[in-house]
Amino acid sequence: MGKRNVYKIYPIEENCMSCRYCEVACTMVHSQSQDPVKAYKLENLIPRPKVEIEGAVSLSVTCRHCKHPFCVDACVSGALYQDENGTVHLNESKCVGCWSCVLMCPFGCVHPNLNKRYTFKCDLCEGRDFPACVEACPNRALVYDKER
Repeated sequence: MGKRNVYKIYPIEENCMSCRYCEVACTMVHSQSQDPVKAYKLENLIPRPKVEIEGAVSLSVTCRHCKHPFCVDACVSGALYQDENGTVHLNESKCVGCWSCVLMCPFGCVHPNLNKRYTFKCDLCEGRDFPACVEACPNRALVYDKER
């Protein structure tokens, strides 16, 4: 693979205040209704970023689009793949729900969707110019930038 030109979401731990707006924005953008209440209550969607809290420290964790993604290696159906820029994508229609990718992700960023029998992960809000989680963060605890 040549030079990667992937954008990633970087968390800034000291700015995170555990508001979980990133989770709400992600869920809303990926819903059919585009409404946060309906997305959670009627569509049973689960956010792709997860705010991890340990005492006074919190951090929004999402897919790292790793240089060598173990989740892609573990995928038996080819549902997970890495494009020429290094972004890791998921084709839900190919996913067989074996959860191997969930077990292999060292950051816990690939999640099982038990309601629909496939995995899900951050897609950097594919189709949008900017990830919703970064846009919604009131404290600038998430940055969308080229790989560092």
